[in-house]
Amino acid sequence: MSSSGICKHLKYVYKLVVDNFLAIMTIPMAASTVVVAGRLGPDEVVGRLRALTPAHLFLFGFLLVSALTMYLISRPRKVYLVDYACFHGTHHYRIPFASFVEHAREVPTFNEGSIRFMSRLLQSSGLGEETCGPTPALYIPPHKYCTLDAAREEAELVVFSAMDELFSKTNVPLDAIDILVVNCSCFNPTPSFTDMIVNKYKLRGDIRSVHLSGMGCSAGLISVELARNLLRAAPRGARALVVSTETLSPHLYVGNERPMLLPYCLFRMGGAAVLLSTSAANARFRLTATVRTTTAADDKSYRSIYQEEDGKGNKGAGLSMDLIAVAGRTLKANITAIAPIVLPISEQLLFAMSFVAQKLSSGRVRLYVPNFLTAFEHFCIHAGGSAVIDEVQRSLGLSDKHVEPSRMTLHRFGNISSSSVWYELAYIEAKGRMHDGDRVWMIGFGSGFKCNSAVWECIVPAPNSNGPWAGCIHRYPVLIKSPKAKPRQ
Repeated sequence: MSSSGICKHLKYVYKLVVDNFLAIMTIPMAASTVVVAGRLGPDEVVGRLRALTPAHLFLFGFLLVSALTMYLISRPRKVYLVDYACFHGTHHYRIPFASFVEHAREVPTFNEGSIRFMSRLLQSSGLGEETCGPTPALYIPPHKYCTLDAAREEAELVVFSAMDELFSKTNVPLDAIDILVVNCSCFNPTPSFTDMIVNKYKLRGDIRSVHLSGMGCSAGLISVELARNLLRAAPRGARALVVSTETLSPHLYVGNERPMLLPYCLFRMGGAAVLLSTSAANARFRLTATVRTTTAADDKSYRSIYQEEDGKGNKGAGLSMDLIAVAGRTLKANITAIAPIVLPISEQLLFAMSFVAQKLSSGRVRLYVPNFLTAFEHFCIHAGGSAVIDEVQRSLGLSDKHVEPSRMTLHRFGNISSSSVWYELAYIEAKGRMHDGDRVWMIGFGSGFKCNSAVWECIVPAPNSNGPWAGCIHRYPVLIKSPKAKPRQ
């Protein structure tokens, strides 16, 4: 047998022993107890039990019941995903590359260099020809129609469409919604997003509502965690509605700074509505863990995605050259936090030993990257761009199959900000790959810089419904050609 074969067998034995250590220790102890009882005989065992006084029996029962009661009281309530729905625009909102470039040429502030840059960027972005944009992007020139009314129209179109589909799927009464959490980073109208939804659907006057702004593309998972915490403080069986979107209409950049042109080219219209509850009735997923990591204390991380005005007063969000490196560092910090929660003991030991060795050697020992395939069957990585997906795939050692939902979501819908992970989950289900007991790791990245995780366990796979992938899932996956050269800054 070759050395690689021996190492493979040793690793298998190691995992078998460590992951089943409790069973390995318990079985011999139980067997020895049975052997001792057999040697004593049934009469001797019964006699010793009868010799126990009522006080002993009461104390034993009291301690057992007390321990069980304390465990049940201290255990946090489980939170479940009842169902979710995603906005999918019609062909009227489609923005092919040719139309995008044609409209950009009509913006008087764009110079020819910026037009060529955006054209090359689109070809290498991983986006397809069917992504959707807001109404102002369909007019010539688009920036003249970026009004407050247009922004409200886009927000209502995306949010109400997703919510209508969610209510249709769940049949939940509107007065049964106890909590409303909305996230939209850059558009914060008055009245707020939550007021807009309460007014439209005539929700209860005592509903707990929160609007998260400025949290970037990771805000969707932050909203899930916030809703989970509110649900645990609410009466049992409460329901929380989470809405994740980004409104693009008032934030179309019209300057010539290359870092600010990147979001202008990559972001598209999208949103998702999610219903959570502490009741397992009709639930499809169980939320098992959430982990949030921020590296905003570091200046490079803080400035990696930064909204500001350029030299001519045009407002936009710029992506720095350090973004991919920052994302990699923040992801590693998130891995360090989530690994002890989700990984089997064998992987945790290997990771812990490498972590200690790295600290003792002042970084000379390489940190062991856990095999997360032992903990998850599916991965939903924020579709922020091809480079971000590549970095996560490399860092976690994932195959092309594992990152397929992210790449296909980027191709079909573009960068749809905080809602992208729900489109990816919908892709997995539309492909029929989700099964009972499967575990899903959602990973979101956002300005700050933040990396947030949510872990779900499937209870009931989706019925025959393609959701946002209806009418096109049969065409996926598609081959996305790698560009020969990246667009120059």
